[in-house]
Amino acid sequence: MPYSLGNRSVARLATVHPDLRRVFTRAILLTEVDFTILEGRRTVQRQRQLFNAGATRTMKSRHLPHPRDRLSRAVDVAPNVAGQVRWDWPLYHDLSDVIKEAAELERVPIEWGGDWRTFKDGPHWQLPWLSYP
Repeated sequence: MPYSLGNRSVARLATVHPDLRRVFTRAILLTEVDFTILEGRRTVQRQRQLFNAGATRTMKSRHLPHPRDRLSRAVDVAPNVAGQVRWDWPLYHDLSDVIKEAAELERVPIEWGGDWRTFKDGPHWQLPWLSYP
């Protein structure tokens, strides 16, 4: 069944770099697991809140707006099953395959927090620091 991004997801994607927008706009057309965009650009206050809660380990997040264009270089995405956001890892692995495929088709390098060696972050996707300083 083909899916489409909802209004909230589209609004959240509007706060991220256009290359990320292209990846997730393509991914929603390819996926067999519906997903929602949880968060794009964050304020410093929101980042601090997440840092203090232990949900992130950095205050130098790619979610914070870039000074040049005020857009985020990261997005958080979650599977949406029967209208509910889900947190079970197998669904994130399924989504990762589709998102990586979309990134390859769009020729956009991308990093998934689920591939990190420590502090695995299933919802998190970002443009690499080296390619997008």
